[in-house]
Amino acid sequence: MSIETSADATFEVIPLTVETWPAFDALVQRHNGIFGGCWCIWFHPDGPERGQGAEANRELKKQYVEAGAAHAALVMDGDEAIGWAEFGTPTELPTLHHRKQYDAEKDQDPDYRITCVFVDRRYRRRGVTEIAIRGALDLIAQAGGGVVEAYPHDLTHQTKKMSSSFLYNGTRRLYERLGFSYVRPKGLKNCVMSIEVAKR
Repeated sequence: MSIETSADATFEVIPLTVETWPAFDALVQRHNGIFGGCWCIWFHPDGPERGQGAEANRELKKQYVEAGAAHAALVMDGDEAIGWAEFGTPTELPTLHHRKQYDAEKDQDPDYRITCVFVDRRYRRRGVTEIAIRGALDLIAQAGGGVVEAYPHDLTHQTKKMSSSFLYNGTRRLYERLGFSYVRPKGLKNCVMSIEVAKR
């Protein structure tokens, strides 16, 4: 648990657990399951249960949480979850966009990945994405640290503005501010970035 301050408010960051599931559940329900009912299970292992509709995805995500195989930093405003950053090991989160390119160009897998960040529409453009990512890095440090990869949108050469609702993993500039190093491109608009997190 940590306390984070944005420009206009103070938020608490807590881990996604069985106990905090109801707050996460309420956040996703408020946004119709996120990205067409994904429930943030896209990066988990592929299988027949995945992608069978919003309610099936919800149940699958809950099962991962109950098994200790789904991790996220939840940003809380009081009792209400207003954002999250999903993280986990490559075993927990093996599915990536542009996976064929990623596998062909990687030297080795990281210890952890940050794969998805989401903010309640009422709280966007208030620094909550950065708070969520910092929260994930803090939880990773508590779990033993290691090399952490993220796959943000690289908008450094893009002139057309992109809606924040589509920035499911933040931007390259945001991760640079947090100390990540650019590693290589991934697909047309994303990249691989990395940071080493010390054990806490």
